[in-house]
Amino acid sequence: MIIFKRLCFTVISVFILLAVMLSVFIVKKNDCGNGLYRVEAKRIADEINDTGSYSPEKYPHITGVYSGSDIFRSDSHYIIIEAGGTLYRVEYSVENVRSTLIAVNCTMAAILLVICTVLLYIHKNIIKPFTRLNNVPQELAKGNLSVPITEEKSRFFGKFTWGVNLLREKIEYDRQKELSMQRDKKLLLLSLSHDIKTPLSAIKLNAKALAKGIYTDEEKRRNAAESINARADEIEHFVSEITKAASEDFMNFEVTQGEAFLSAVIGKITQRYAPQLAVAGTAFEVAKFSDCLLSCDADKLSECLQNLVENAIKYGDGRRISLSFDKMDGCQLITVSNTGCTLLENELPQIFSSFHRGSNADKVQGNGLGLFICKRLMSLMGGEVYAEIIDGCFSVTLVVRLA
Repeated sequence: MIIFKRLCFTVISVFILLAVMLSVFIVKKNDCGNGLYRVEAKRIADEINDTGSYSPEKYPHITGVYSGSDIFRSDSHYIIIEAGGTLYRVEYSVENVRSTLIAVNCTMAAILLVICTVLLYIHKNIIKPFTRLNNVPQELAKGNLSVPITEEKSRFFGKFTWGVNLLREKIEYDRQKELSMQRDKKLLLLSLSHDIKTPLSAIKLNAKALAKGIYTDEEKRRNAAESINARADEIEHFVSEITKAASEDFMNFEVTQGEAFLSAVIGKITQRYAPQLAVAGTAFEVAKFSDCLLSCDADKLSECLQNLVENAIKYGDGRRISLSFDKMDGCQLITVSNTGCTLLENELPQIFSSFHRGSNADKVQGNGLGLFICKRLMSLMGGEVYAEIIDGCFSVTLVVRLA
């Protein structure tokens, strides 16, 4: 705020200084210009002495030359000259510098008023709203979700404040959701751990009996072994439940099905990655396609494509990344390919599993969730995703239904 006030003061001061300098320049120029009538009067005197007459068109500042007894009577500006022994009254015109100065100063004052109005508008509609929102991101980062966010009607910050409010509500919703999931998981784990104790106790008892040779009859030993196996199956079932509960975080995706143009989705991807890849020296090729309306969640489809391009950047050789398109059975196919594939063919069935990382990921940071998220999102949007290796290129194809 203080910096903006200093900027306003500087702009206005500089403008006033320029206006004063312009006025001084006009006055000095007028003084220089008004002295020309004396030069022209002298030239007229010389011309009359030489020829006995003069040519008025050669003297723009002279309005008339008169002689006679009334040479000293005139309402105009004049100067008396002598030529050929006769006195002449030479009338001349003087530029009205006052009117010029008034016009210039009025114009400069109007411009200054416009500048002040613009600065006040910027202060009211941009600087002040921004100042009120200046601490909001810090408070949200600290976890203070109750920080007040004043609604702005400004065309510059109205949508921004609305978006920040949505962000805060989303953070609060995610927090509550996370707490609820953690509570449910804790209760589930406590319940499963209690349920596991019963078959585990039976296994331990039967194992001790077998170890001590309590069962002398072959039938009883077989029954004890079968009991251990049955209880082990129960524990395996409980472990499966725990594994399922642990993976629920990554399977709980929200998709808002709608419609989006293919060009809009691809345009967003191109705008994001084309400059980055150009700097890295990677050829980014987007094949020609006919625009169409897709049945999908545009944001989630963009997220899938971003994951695929990021994977192509991380696992490719950096020579080329391409997007190609095709249509089949009422679906739009979008394929992201990269050169330099080092993934083994037999690993393709596992790459869409959560936390799975291929043998080519040893030196690349990641968590093995990108393709898993793509598959889950595409499934929720009624589409599909598959991968293949063709001529040393790794390709992942998104199958999106047409609207």
